[in-house]
Amino acid sequence: MRQLMLLRILVLLLGIVALFMVPALGLAIAGGDLPMVKAFALPMGIALILAAPAAVFTRKFPSRLSARDGFLLVFLIWVFSSLMGALPYYLSGQGITFTDAVFESTCGFATTGATTINDVEVLPQPLLLWRSMTHWFGGMGIVMLTVALVPLLGVGGFQLLKAETPGPEKEKITPKVTATAKILWLVYMVLTAVLTVLFALGGMEWFDALCHAFTTMASGGISTKNSGIAYYDSTFIETVCVLFMLLAGLNFNLYYKLFKGKFREIRENTEGRVYLFIFLAATVILTVSLVPVYGSAGSALRYGAYQAASILTTTGSSTADYMQWPGLAKGILLCLMFVGGCSGSTAGGIKVIRHAVLFKQAGNELRRIIYPRGIFSITLNKKVGRRDVVYGVAGFFFLYMAVIAVTALIVAASGTDVVSSFSAALAMVSNVGLGFGTVGPGQTYAAFPNHIKWLFSFVMIAGRLELWTVFVLFTPEYWRR
Repeated sequence: MRQLMLLRILVLLLGIVALFMVPALGLAIAGGDLPMVKAFALPMGIALILAAPAAVFTRKFPSRLSARDGFLLVFLIWVFSSLMGALPYYLSGQGITFTDAVFESTCGFATTGATTINDVEVLPQPLLLWRSMTHWFGGMGIVMLTVALVPLLGVGGFQLLKAETPGPEKEKITPKVTATAKILWLVYMVLTAVLTVLFALGGMEWFDALCHAFTTMASGGISTKNSGIAYYDSTFIETVCVLFMLLAGLNFNLYYKLFKGKFREIRENTEGRVYLFIFLAATVILTVSLVPVYGSAGSALRYGAYQAASILTTTGSSTADYMQWPGLAKGILLCLMFVGGCSGSTAGGIKVIRHAVLFKQAGNELRRIIYPRGIFSITLNKKVGRRDVVYGVAGFFFLYMAVIAVTALIVAASGTDVVSSFSAALAMVSNVGLGFGTVGPGQTYAAFPNHIKWLFSFVMIAGRLELWTVFVLFTPEYWRR
């Protein structure tokens, strides 16, 4: 019964993902692009044919989820969504292999922003739209979208959200998780709409403006142009990008609190304050180090602020070749790759709140050396934090570094140099996309062997789900009754 329940929910969710191919299919039909019509119609038809009986004949089937079921279901949703999302690439007639198609699709749903496509400007518009939309859906989370739109599934919504976002801070801003999901998605859609208009006002075509808005708000960073945002060479567009990348990297619960007028809670939010401090500090250091490169403080600030926001929020786009920057500037960007955005945001990475917890705990350990009998605790948002939060963060940090190390070693074993191997592993697990060496600005992942691309696809999903959700499935205890 449990297996049938999980299969039913999975098939229904894939049907929902198929419905979101409709805009790309409509664009293909309007443009008379028959190959692209087939590329989208086939996976849509298969998914909907499977989902229809599940919806009609199993409506009264019990579908209450335990936490254990939630972990497995969320992982399967991301895996099968990535596989289904790969079919339009593979069937598009653009010469994209199935492995590369899966890599592209996974990059989209995991909002990594990496690619194996050397020339995106030759891709048909329907495929470019789907490429951007997968980032947008993945940014707020396929599961949260489902919880918001289909409460009639009868699924234990909070179990799914806990499995998808297993960070140190989880908060339902309303008593009902479906209401919470709808509010967060409304904020997400409003910000995306505003960003689209601003991009259009900055000189982008409406199609490009929409695609860039999708990927910027999702902290994805891909573009419809080979050179990305740098193609437009616009200070206005880059400034707007910096602002909305930072907004996307904030905890979305803060927007609800802003709407409710809870300004004190916003001011006292530890993670938000540390997040802005890290961005400002990195921007200042980058600007100072880049003045000799660009010859003026204005240009140095323009490029430094953009790259700081892009790497910090794991958006991973670039407007300059930072491989030519001084060592200090590259060191700052490397450090930012280990940070990530805030919990409850569209950004990936370790998350600022975990760094804040570890920093505070390090201070407590120093004080404990001086006062061995003292009792010390960390404070978050002006409240005393639980001790198990520290344990959880420490365990996560170790697992995070271990996954990066193992991935880097496997990549190095394939013949890639050490710098590129480590950088690619960090970029994949952190969902940044950009790195150093052969995965730096303007580079793609096309040269990696197929088995490495499959490894990257796995660690991208694991990183997007913050590791615990995936690796708990590999423990013997999980499978014991």
